[in-house]
Amino acid sequence: MREQFLLNPEYTHLNHGSFGATPRAILENYQSFQLEMERDPVYFVQKKFGQHLAKAKDALSSFIHCEAKDFFFTANPTVAINTVMRSLNLKVGDEILSTNQEYGAMDRTWHFYCKMSGVKYIRQPISLPITSKEKILEEFWKGLTANTKIIFLNHISSATALIFPVKEICDKARALGITTIIDGAHVPGHIDLDITEMNPDYYTGTLHKWMLAPKGASFLYVRNELQHQLEPLIVSWGYESLMPGESQFLDYHEYQGTNDNSAFLCTPAVIDFLQKNHWKEQSALAKALVLENYPRFCKLLGSQEIAPLTNEFFGQMASVPVQTKNPQALKDLLYDKYKIQVPIMVLNENVYLRYSINAYNSQADLDILFQALENILQTTNLIQI
Repeated sequence: MREQFLLNPEYTHLNHGSFGATPRAILENYQSFQLEMERDPVYFVQKKFGQHLAKAKDALSSFIHCEAKDFFFTANPTVAINTVMRSLNLKVGDEILSTNQEYGAMDRTWHFYCKMSGVKYIRQPISLPITSKEKILEEFWKGLTANTKIIFLNHISSATALIFPVKEICDKARALGITTIIDGAHVPGHIDLDITEMNPDYYTGTLHKWMLAPKGASFLYVRNELQHQLEPLIVSWGYESLMPGESQFLDYHEYQGTNDNSAFLCTPAVIDFLQKNHWKEQSALAKALVLENYPRFCKLLGSQEIAPLTNEFFGQMASVPVQTKNPQALKDLLYDKYKIQVPIMVLNENVYLRYSINAYNSQADLDILFQALENILQTTNLIQI
């Protein structure tokens, strides 16, 4: 599988989770759309783009299990959540219930919104190590008050790489009449996703991480009953359209000025690649490597496992606590001296080394990381035990 990717062979790549990696075959498909557009830009944009987009949406709707009419493509989840944020009609004193394990860009989005609106953003603490799903739910719901109007939750945490029980939270929120907004940036192509079964109000996920699509391909699903409330982030020709389509929701959000949306159009090729290369089996092998290696990294770094070692909590990446006073220096050393691309994540004053495993990785890659950390422990004071 490694030969199908363009990753620099001089480096050990253990950070698929941040920006993904795209195989040659999918990049060629991506570039073919760009070339098609450049041969006749007007014809492509006005005639062909809509046809290609419909095929891409049909393919993705089957993959994530929802109707094509209920989502639109976005460049990334940040754009998606900002679109939702701009359309919320909350009042001073209302609360958005979240956790203390959300992605930093999302925390900043909600802090911005709260400054404008007087709404409160509650980062409910989820204690580590996690002992059970029930414990997560118990701690999360302690943040519920009479003022809770929105629940915002990542499906998989970026810094801790832990999988959250979003289905159970969406079910209870629905019964309580609370709106759910789920950030599933790390989910599609990583763990199973059935949006219809989960039944959130809003759900965003990327294609350019674990689905291997070119950069800048994500989506925002909106429950049908809420679509009329979602205002466009960018006002363009679809707003009060002179030639409205069947859905005002899609008119508002699918056509927002001139962009290179070729990454969206690759979706059929992306899914075809995953199927032809037996990606469920590839993913299962990667998840097994993640779990098998986690205890030895914890032992090396003098750390405690942050959750039970099962696929209920871990997918194709895992975060190991590391004691260091200079996370950036540790990351730079691993990259500059040992040629290892791996993130050192900081969350709630704790530091984590997060390794990602995909089909192009092997046990040898994790051995290289392990040996580098051993050497750093022996020759520097960057890591404290």
